Amino acid sequence: MKILLPPSEGKTPAETGPPLDFESLSAPELNPSRKRVLTALKSVSKRRDALAQLGVGASLAADVERNTVLDTTPCAPALLTYSGVLYEAMGAAELVSRAAADTTLQERLRQVHVFSALFGRVHGLDLIPAYRLAMKTDLGRLGRLTSFWKPILAKSPELAPAEVALDCRSSDYRSAWPGPHDQVITMGAVTVSGGKRRVVSHWAKFYRGEFAGRLLSDARALPASTDELVARAEENYEVEFTPHTKSKPAVLTIVLPG
Repeated sequence: MKILLPPSEGKTPAETGPPLDFESLSAPELNPSRKRVLTALKSVSKRRDALAQLGVGASLAADVERNTVLDTTPCAPALLTYSGVLYEAMGAAELVSRAAADTTLQERLRQVHVFSALFGRVHGLDLIPAYRLAMKTDLGRLGRLTSFWKPILAKSPELAPAEVALDCRSSDYRSAWPGPHDQVITMGAVTVSGGKRRVVSHWAKFYRGEFAGRLLSDARALPASTDELVARAEENYEVEFTPHTKSKPAVLTIVLPG
């Protein structure tokens, strides 16, 4: 089983660590494309209109400036570099700390794949720098990064036959690699009050992270099938499961009181 995560807009720069080493990253077949994106990002980030080109405000000027030195800035595991609601709910920092002395947990964190506008995808322990770049960005000659990465990721092996994936990503990152509809299970959350259902957006990140963290911390092996994944979710949440169709992946929905 694999767990598919979105990156976070906010990232925590490493204070110490090695510089970026493409050859140490997982999915080495993506390295030529990663280098092209990095070169384009550094170029755009040096422009006078860099903030506008990257779609960010003046408060993020330091992040954009850091983009110009990403090949020399310190790196940390992806699960420590990305931050925010999902990663906090997941207990990412504690998982990485425990994995230092737990080879089983190390292997599990390598089954966590974060999709990235800069790197295409990385696993949880890949060493990366904190960068500022969104998948929806149009990066000059490379175009919109969703469109740039889609054919490249389609050729990069992700799931073994019959392997399932819990998909906690947002729509931009799903667009870059939708995955086989019969193997990917997306996850969402709704509230029900007075017979009315309302989709939960922000807090869905929390529950996705919490559930992913529970799976990774469990003494049992990661679920090997859709049925087992749904059963694990039912241990802690009220859930609904919608099977996949020819055009849509399956959906695992957490139902919250209104």
